[in-house]
Amino acid sequence: MIAAIVLAAGQSTRMGSPKMVLPWGERTVIGQVISVLITGGVKEILVVTGGAREEVESALQDYPVHLVHNPNYACGEMLSTFQTGLSALDEKVTAALITLGDQPGIDAMVVRSVIQTYQTNHAVMVVPSYQMRRGHPWILDRALWSAALELKKPATLRDFLNQNANLISYLRVETGSILSDLDTPEDYARLRPK
Repeated sequence: MIAAIVLAAGQSTRMGSPKMVLPWGERTVIGQVISVLITGGVKEILVVTGGAREEVESALQDYPVHLVHNPNYACGEMLSTFQTGLSALDEKVTAALITLGDQPGIDAMVVRSVIQTYQTNHAVMVVPSYQMRRGHPWILDRALWSAALELKKPATLRDFLNQNANLISYLRVETGSILSDLDTPEDYARLRPK
């Protein structure tokens, strides 16, 4: 079973307001991400909260997700949020689909393709690539979870991917959406649906 871990614990410092709950069409940013994962065939979704916890949990109350809180969100960077999610997954889960909560432009076809590539190639990591740049969401097989959980600051998820680069199966995609997350008001103004 594949479960998505949605990393939604950031403090939205550069955005200036809780970006996960900003409007995105008829949904919120985080609601759009969850909807795309469901459309892409993901049945188990775990959202890791941190900053703006109450607002994010409220925005997700009508979605079929599990919530877990990262108590170290303020000082642990994305790595601790990722590790919190990984540690909280059910033992039946064989792989985690690592997804950014502030990436509402992700495409359901990319989600499906990443999952299918993982299942077909029996790879321990499948990472989408656009113009030779890695993006999200990507899959990590349970075989590498212990190594991921052993990482300590100042290591990052990028360091983990670089250390295990020889194990990555890349999936070339034709959309830059795998690279586009929302960090600033300018990002939001440029990317939001009109």
